[in-house]
Amino acid sequence: MQVAALDPPTNVFIVEDSEVIRRRLAGMLGDMDGVTVVGEAETPREALEGILRTRPDSVVLDLHLIGGSGLDVLRQAHPQTPGTVFIVLTNHPNAQYRRACMEAGAAYFFDKSHDIEKVRDVIAGLGTTHH
Repeated sequence: MQVAALDPPTNVFIVEDSEVIRRRLAGMLGDMDGVTVVGEAETPREALEGILRTRPDSVVLDLHLIGGSGLDVLRQAHPQTPGTVFIVLTNHPNAQYRRACMEAGAAYFFDKSHDIEKVRDVIAGLGTTHH
């Protein structure tokens, strides 16, 4: 009888300037089977360095960061990490931001106040389809 190999973990990097929300996301995602939070950042520079260093399967990305924009991070990181799924989670879910993020390579765009649970669903789905 063969034992099925376990799927490799889904690695997630969190970019969020609010420590409370960052902790909530890290707890929510870290509790999921097969998900590892490989890093966290609150500034664009930390985010870019961390994403390029860890090459995560997915990035949960806030748009408003300390000292800059998550959109800038997306525009710089996505071309260098084409296999990474970027999930934008923002308090500013207007059409202009959504369009800019999708054009820059975001796979998902969620409203932080209503859709935070959807992040878990997307990342759970990555574990089954990404590898």
